[in-house]
Amino acid sequence: MLEELSNLPKLPSLGSIRKMSSIARREMKAGFLFISPWIFGFLAFTFLPMIATLIFSFLDLKITDGIFSTPKFVGFDNYVQLLKDPQAGINPAKWFESKTPSSLLITIKFALFSLPVGIFAPLLLALLMNNKNLRGQFIFRSLFYMPFVVPFVASVFLWGGMLNPESGWINRFLEYAGVPNESLPQWANDVNWVYPTYVIMGIWGVGNAMLIMLAGLQGVPTELYDAAKVDGANPWSIFWNITFPMISPVIFYNLILNIVGLFQYFLVPLVVNNGTGRPGGATLFYNLYLYKTFFTFQDMAYGSTLAWFLFLVILLVTVVLFSTAKYWVYYAGEARS
Repeated sequence: MLEELSNLPKLPSLGSIRKMSSIARREMKAGFLFISPWIFGFLAFTFLPMIATLIFSFLDLKITDGIFSTPKFVGFDNYVQLLKDPQAGINPAKWFESKTPSSLLITIKFALFSLPVGIFAPLLLALLMNNKNLRGQFIFRSLFYMPFVVPFVASVFLWGGMLNPESGWINRFLEYAGVPNESLPQWANDVNWVYPTYVIMGIWGVGNAMLIMLAGLQGVPTELYDAAKVDGANPWSIFWNITFPMISPVIFYNLILNIVGLFQYFLVPLVVNNGTGRPGGATLFYNLYLYKTFFTFQDMAYGSTLAWFLFLVILLVTVVLFSTAKYWVYYAGEARS
């Protein structure tokens, strides 16, 4: 391990930078010039706001107090309030005791329901699109990817219309197929159907994840498949022992993106159910509760506390995933200890 670390390229020291040729220094300055918009954007719109919200979480700060009011330092009072807040619901021991819906529990329940679909749907589509016997592959790939480039809010409105219980064409089709009117799903207006509704809307935009999976599949060496067929391996054995290990980094990448996106799930319930939490409080996701705290209740301090708790949860989950990746994610050419 130490030998590998010693072979890594080292960053140039200040002395070596001074010894650079004029061409090298000019190239380095040009590089910093090209990335300067990103650096400015990161500092102005990501890093500094994060530091500001961290400071806000230790204050008593509301927009309604006015810009000339002096914020009061309250220490960890906002975090104590977060622990006691049944609507935030960060205390698992009280998830089923309170009648107030727990936004964190709602988010976790939906994540458990949606995550497998978000991983396996693009994988199955990629396997289908990678089939050499499929005619018109490029057309189908384009068709599956096209919904991803549609603005997300527009696609949500589109699906909201199609899944409308009264006038949506999906219920009309089910009615023509013989489904009784009283048995037609109410989709986003029914507690039992609202999560499947959101998942259906999400499946429509899996084209980007499908292309990433497809790129991973096309990177698998064909000689591995040829050797497996010579040995008499069946399709499932080929997939489990060759395809899955070789594309496991791509699956891991999509897993991370899906989990982070689900913890930040916000736009669909805001547009479809107007951010009210209907039906029955089942759509009051944690990020939606955070948004309402900031902009509806205008409580900057407590909203910042909610945001930092969400950041810590996502960070913890990501660290756990990366620590367990060594047991199932295979990187070709990687030296294993």
